[in-house]
Amino acid sequence: MSLSLSADQPERPADADDGVWLECIECGETFAPFDDVRYTCDECDGLLEVRYAELPTFDDFEGHGVWRYADALPFESGVSIQEGATPLYEVPRLEEEVGIEALRIKHEGMNPTGSFKDRGMTVGVRVAKELGVGRLACASTGNTSAALAAYGSRGGMQTLVLLPAGKVAAGKIAQASLHGARILEVDGNFDACLDIVQDLAGQGEAYLLNSLNPFRLEGQKTIGLEILEGFLADYDATPDRIVLPVGNAGNTSALYKAFRELVQAGGLAEEDVPKLTGVQAEGAAPMVEAIENGADEIRRWEDVETRATAIRIGNPVNAPKALPGIRETGGTAVAVSDEEITEAQRDIAGEGIGVEPASAASVAGLRKLRAEGIVGDDERVACLTTGHLLKDPDAAAAAGSEPEPVPGDTRGVLEHLRE
Repeated sequence: MSLSLSADQPERPADADDGVWLECIECGETFAPFDDVRYTCDECDGLLEVRYAELPTFDDFEGHGVWRYADALPFESGVSIQEGATPLYEVPRLEEEVGIEALRIKHEGMNPTGSFKDRGMTVGVRVAKELGVGRLACASTGNTSAALAAYGSRGGMQTLVLLPAGKVAAGKIAQASLHGARILEVDGNFDACLDIVQDLAGQGEAYLLNSLNPFRLEGQKTIGLEILEGFLADYDATPDRIVLPVGNAGNTSALYKAFRELVQAGGLAEEDVPKLTGVQAEGAAPMVEAIENGADEIRRWEDVETRATAIRIGNPVNAPKALPGIRETGGTAVAVSDEEITEAQRDIAGEGIGVEPASAASVAGLRKLRAEGIVGDDERVACLTTGHLLKDPDAAAAAGSEPEPVPGDTRGVLEHLRE
């Protein structure tokens, strides 16, 4: 199955359900979407994508939030907490400092649970209801668990989350806990957690809602659609480039799918597709390694470390979808240091926008690529920030200013300020 931008719109197979089906990106085998629980291809174990017999253009969208784009999704509505429609902030000082034509920050931290994961869960939990499963599960560096717990709770379903012990920010664990998830802390990293959850799902013990699940990525497509509509409204043009953090590479895959479908529908010219540009932390950069080496697949990193916990992932499961997305759009991938991430987090906060460390990787990566001359001064760029500042309050406190002790009277405060 070709993931090229120039691929033809697929023909409806016999096993399609109301114009929707699953298709393997490796061998092209097709499957009915809701007859059985399925995450990968029965024939070759390749990744699956959701396909549609009819693809919409911008004229078909109406409403607000993720479900404005229902014509590009498997259902008309989902289990919803009013997700999507996140801000596309102007950042004039950062724009001038980076030295490009336009810079906008798409802040996914303004979703209901504070991250982009809500977009995937509104669709994924709706599919779980269609399939009639009883328990939802995920492996998580934090944001997925918070979103799964909230949307599972909203849908009246049991949720189970597996987290790497001692490696998840307190704010994210608190969310999963309050929303009623059963939390298991695993002696291992994120990739070990995902291995276990996949085993549990394979044994029918739970419905997997990590980004290996093709339906979750359908909700995440809407980030790209909102960015395009925002730029078209403000600049009468699509962005030249979208820079985004890469963990499991789900967003890179989802945005590329959104753009491919628009091209196939005739709603977007190939030359107007933004360059997808991935950013990873230096201590967890298998996608960058693959791009730099011209490899067709990633090499799993067993040992990963970065303060950007949301992208501390050594085996991005969506790499087979994301690598073509970066290459076909003319994008690239870059690794940045934890120090560069923290500096970018502070500078984004200086524009009044609070993001967690992994989110700031996009701006750190843009700066690096601009310094290397890969990003031109005439480019219009959207940087995706994926999670809210309060997802990781400890990191925010460490990056911010220290409290200053003062006397308990006005005179003492004034004297301290004058000093």
